[in-house]
Amino acid sequence: MNYRTFGRTGWNISEIGYGMWGLAGWTGSERETTDKALDLAVERGCNFFDTAWGYGEGLSERILGELLKRNPDKKLYVATKIPPKNRIWPSKPEFQLNDVFPSDYIVEYVDKSLQNLGVETIDLMQFHVWEDSWADRDEWKDAITKLSEQGKVQAWGISLNRWEPDNSLNTLKTGLIDAVQVIYNIFDQNPEDNLFPLCKKLNLGIIARVPFDEGTLTGTFTKETTFPADDWRSTYFVPENLNSSVDHADALKPLIPAGMTMPEMALRFILSNPDVHTTIPGMRQLRNVEANTAVSDGKGLTPELLHELKGHRWDRTPTEWSQ
Repeated sequence: MNYRTFGRTGWNISEIGYGMWGLAGWTGSERETTDKALDLAVERGCNFFDTAWGYGEGLSERILGELLKRNPDKKLYVATKIPPKNRIWPSKPEFQLNDVFPSDYIVEYVDKSLQNLGVETIDLMQFHVWEDSWADRDEWKDAITKLSEQGKVQAWGISLNRWEPDNSLNTLKTGLIDAVQVIYNIFDQNPEDNLFPLCKKLNLGIIARVPFDEGTLTGTFTKETTFPADDWRSTYFVPENLNSSVDHADALKPLIPAGMTMPEMALRFILSNPDVHTTIPGMRQLRNVEANTAVSDGKGLTPELLHELKGHRWDRTPTEWSQ
């Protein structure tokens, strides 16, 4: 496993992190299998775990807390998130800060996460949604400053709404945010325009989420693919999205190098960008852990292939189904 310095925090974190959303909202998660996958990830050098209270109303955090207890001699970095009080993902421009992240609510959910995780301090606490119009509001600033002074949180981050990387720039300039989590993959390259340069200037950590475009970049979906009604993806991959996603993925298949899979190419695309410090694929199965962590070998994609993949940028804007 290779490690990268996580912005101004100075942490050396694994460039392949572990995204824990798959423990809630997706079908096919079994606790015994998940625990074995988490243990294997640690064994293979993964030390960055991204969870949220919203993943199973604290269940994912508690599972991570148990992993920490199983590894008392290892430094595992914990990143979690405060859910929006109105329970609406993503945020919308008309939402008011007091309805989403009032100051007392921020404090309440930091304490909830501390209890779920069984720790005295959280490495990275993130706001699970965000609007840049809140940048100048004192309520959230005062709350996080106080929590930092109390030692409950070491660093703060924001998780950006889908396909809205620039809905953060003024907030980052406040100097109170240490890290950004954003969708970045072969299709979603727009963070390179404005977000990544600002983060580099401010020395902020960058977490690339959704490396496989919710599964499209595994290359396994067809236009007939369906998901169970209780699986989050059943509401995301509506025909309008599924059909277009499959077309975009199919267009990539001729570019996959010999001996490489599409998921491997997708991860190597992300890791070829030095501005990214970690990416957090979901890894619920042992085979996923083995395959994904193996990509952290320092071998990026060739300049020629990266140039070709730049041509597959797919700029999208939020819709009712994009969530």
